Amino acid sequence: MKITVIGATGMVGSRIVAEAADRGHDIIAASRHPNSTSAGLTAATRPRVQSITVDAHIASDLDKALTEADAAVLTVRAAPGRTTQFLTLTEAVLTASARAQAPLLIIGGAGPLHSPNDPKLLVVDDSEFVADEWKELAATSVAQLEVCRNHAGNHWTYLSPPAILEPGDRLGDYQRGTTTLLLGRDGRSRISVEDFAAAAVDELVTPGGDRHITVVDT
Repeated sequence: MKITVIGATGMVGSRIVAEAADRGHDIIAASRHPNSTSAGLTAATRPRVQSITVDAHIASDLDKALTEADAAVLTVRAAPGRTTQFLTLTEAVLTASARAQAPLLIIGGAGPLHSPNDPKLLVVDDSEFVADEWKELAATSVAQLEVCRNHAGNHWTYLSPPAILEPGDRLGDYQRGTTTLLLGRDGRSRISVEDFAAAAVDELVTPGGDRHITVVDT
């Protein structure tokens, strides 16, 4: 597959690039600053990766990045106080990927998942999983999913992480769910970024057909 990763130099994006390239896929690693990466994963170290400079707010940049793509990933985090710009960017990528006829996997937040404590409660409103300092970011992910649902295209999948997403080992073992936050056998809602990237690439290669999904360590 030819996969375009938008936001390829971030914590999640860089690992999705590495995971997909290591499986033999051709990657367009698109970002505003392609020479900067949290994991040192560059085109120089992985020949199947082509790094390009893309401003996701510019339609022509997105069209260039998505040319001949079989699938795309949007993995960009919202900056504090810039919710409107983040939602505009999401809308732009949804529109561009629909124009390119490329299925889009959006790496979102856990906020719009239902709480395992109360199915009527979203995670954004459950203080067990979202501390006050993270509430703005979680609320932005709720708004981002709403942008997806209101978009005319139906080519997208929204992947929510569990409550804790942090660097760790790639074990290749995880549980997949849909709209409710998952807990592992230890009662924690967490996954390593490496296993999260593996789950994202699995979804790209073999889509499950669900619009909103999540994963957790087993």
